[in-house]
Amino acid sequence: MRFLIPVAAALVVSACVPGDTNSGVGFSNYDSYEQQRARREAELRQQAVPAQGVISEETVQTSAVPQTPPLATQTPPATPQSQTASSRTPTPTSNSNAGISDEQDFDAVASRETIESDRERLERQRAEYVVIEPTAVPTGGRYSGPNIVKYALSTTNNVGQAIYSRSKIFAQSRYNRNCQKFPSPDKAQEAFLKTGGPKRDPKGLDPDGDGFACSWDPAPFRTARSGG
Repeated sequence: MRFLIPVAAALVVSACVPGDTNSGVGFSNYDSYEQQRARREAELRQQAVPAQGVISEETVQTSAVPQTPPLATQTPPATPQSQTASSRTPTPTSNSNAGISDEQDFDAVASRETIESDRERLERQRAEYVVIEPTAVPTGGRYSGPNIVKYALSTTNNVGQAIYSRSKIFAQSRYNRNCQKFPSPDKAQEAFLKTGGPKRDPKGLDPDGDGFACSWDPAPFRTARSGG
């Protein structure tokens, strides 16, 4: 009986002791545990520091967006037209005009004239100078027709104030038709006086009998005589 008790105790102790003291938890032996731990540490280091030559998606998106400088520092690109205009040499313009005399320009005259040539030019101009003798003022052609100015000053009645009797038959139609034939009222009045007016009116130029043909008015001549 005393012999069985120690044997049973030894069996209990051996059952509690693991079979391999060198093996890690969950691993068959210690070597495989170290390899697995080293591999895990290497993976963690690779995740913490990206390897050279590897571009992340964030880096690609950032680099794809162009960096726009501030508006104040932007310089418009030079166009071919502006480059051509800046490289083109301006053509000098001449202010000389062949139709304008430069006799008052000392430099221009001195460049083409000498004392001798100027003396010759003056002598030539004196030789060509011609003095026109005054003559009598020409008189106008002799006019034998009626004088409307004299007639206007000899009358005293107003336009439309009848003095002479006239026929009323077709008077207005004849007046309109015949007055259109004259270029001015003065010409109509001359023709009216020449054909027997103011007493007679064969052409129907004075239908109201005031002695004034068509639209002729003696008032301007009367005003000129009175000075007002």
